[in-house]
Amino acid sequence: MKSVFRLIGRIIATLLITVIVVGCFAVAYLGITGYNEYKAVLEECPLETKIAELRGRDNFITKDQLPEIYVNAVLAAEDHNYYGHGPISIVSTARAILKNIKAREYTEGGSTITQQVAKNLYFTQEKKLVRKVAEMFMAIELERNYSKDEIFEFYVNNIYYGSGYYCIYDAAMGYYDVHPKDLSDFDATELAGV
Repeated sequence: MKSVFRLIGRIIATLLITVIVVGCFAVAYLGITGYNEYKAVLEECPLETKIAELRGRDNFITKDQLPEIYVNAVLAAEDHNYYGHGPISIVSTARAILKNIKAREYTEGGSTITQQVAKNLYFTQEKKLVRKVAEMFMAIELERNYSKDEIFEFYVNNIYYGSGYYCIYDAAMGYYDVHPKDLSDFDATELAGV
């Protein structure tokens, strides 16, 4: 009887080791492929160029031109601990992975504001793990070169607000006919998605 249990134990140990080795290879493959995609898009258009184009738009809005309630509402809705974590939030990523496993589909991304900026500047909205890894590398690059406040500005000046509006200025003018600094508290929170 002991030999049967030993055999079962060896089979389980072998399976676990196989799963771990295959998992390590999969993670390495994703990491290398994502890194290569990140490097390829940077070679095609350097980050400084992308940021200069974004800042060069006629209606680029700086953080100090935004109502505080809008800034706080965006942070509450999108990344409540934005100033407390690095370019990637391990907690948000782990929560998203667990929800995706539970749902058995890719329903949540767990992206920080920095990762969303990386995605909007360089990548498609396609839900692929390789793109997600490339986005993580780009988020690290963004935070290596720009402050959290600057990245927040890139975010609000380059996200989709609906109805064809892709920046806070266009959304504020299009929906409410006011400059972003003149948004009412209600309108500011509504634009932030709260």
